[in-house]
Amino acid sequence: MQYRKLGETDFEIPALILGTATFGGGNEFYKKWGETDVREATELVDIALDYGCTLFDTADAYSMGLSEEILGGAIKGRRDKLMIASKTGLRMGPDAGDVGTSHERIIRACEASLTRLGTDCIDLYQLHAFDTLTPVEEMLKAIEQLLQAGKIRAFGVSNYSGWHLMKMLALADQHGLPRPIAHQVYYSLLDREIEWELMPLGLDQHVSTLVWSPLASAQLTGKVGRHKTPPAHSRVTQDTRMAGNPELLYGVTDALEQIAEETNHSVPQVALAWLLARPTVAGIVIGARHGEQLKDNLRATHVRLNAEQTERLDRASARKPVYPYWHQQAVYAERNPGAVTFYPPLI
Repeated sequence: MQYRKLGETDFEIPALILGTATFGGGNEFYKKWGETDVREATELVDIALDYGCTLFDTADAYSMGLSEEILGGAIKGRRDKLMIASKTGLRMGPDAGDVGTSHERIIRACEASLTRLGTDCIDLYQLHAFDTLTPVEEMLKAIEQLLQAGKIRAFGVSNYSGWHLMKMLALADQHGLPRPIAHQVYYSLLDREIEWELMPLGLDQHVSTLVWSPLASAQLTGKVGRHKTPPAHSRVTQDTRMAGNPELLYGVTDALEQIAEETNHSVPQVALAWLLARPTVAGIVIGARHGEQLKDNLRATHVRLNAEQTERLDRASARKPVYPYWHQQAVYAERNPGAVTFYPPLI
């Protein structure tokens, strides 16, 4: 397993992280992801630790706390052998105070997560979504309080826009408050929008990227392709994002299948390896319903794509950026013709 630092800190994490949104299946939405119980979760944790995957990502909103409870049961007695990342900010109840990242909500939510997880410290605590109704300074002061109390070791954010994250970083620096060291985002070969602004921001401000849904809601697992029909009732059949642009999907799956055959690796391993080589990416959150699927994904760190294979995947997954990025890309391309893969040029 590769280990990588978050931001400019000494906080190291494995390049592959076990996500636990599949634990619990507490409602119809999460049942589509999985219904892993404590026994099954314990087996997955065993496999992950055997492969050096020592970080487990969860959130209070995953099955309304059930994911955290199951993870807590699965790691009982071996807390010193692993790290936990959790998140708060999504709705946890019907009242106004049950959503968002106000000072009071962050403190209360963290205490509840610690109880469900059966631990006294969360290694990486993340704000799950930007709260437009709460001053950023208020959020950061709550995080500072948790850090000082030893209830969290580090903090990050998730699903922020560029200006949200930059505002938080600027105010943290201005007031001497904690900076987020990681940003957990959606990123895959089918959806590369983070490269337009969030990735350049991460490079500039030394904020590492953690990736969720790296296989695009199971569309890049090898079960979908130009001549493949996904299994009935699978998550893939529920995702209609590519319905309007099937050629993008099939162009990517064609390239993945070809490279998987060339390298003697699986399609998901190749897709994950491409992500692991992207700028700012420190860790990828992978999910699994069973042990063999987890083992296959964890072997992605063994894949080495050459420059031609990487370029093939870049070309197959490229799409025109929205404004103002296409305009700015054209300006950058004129000044630096060789830097056309990213906006703005990252190298």
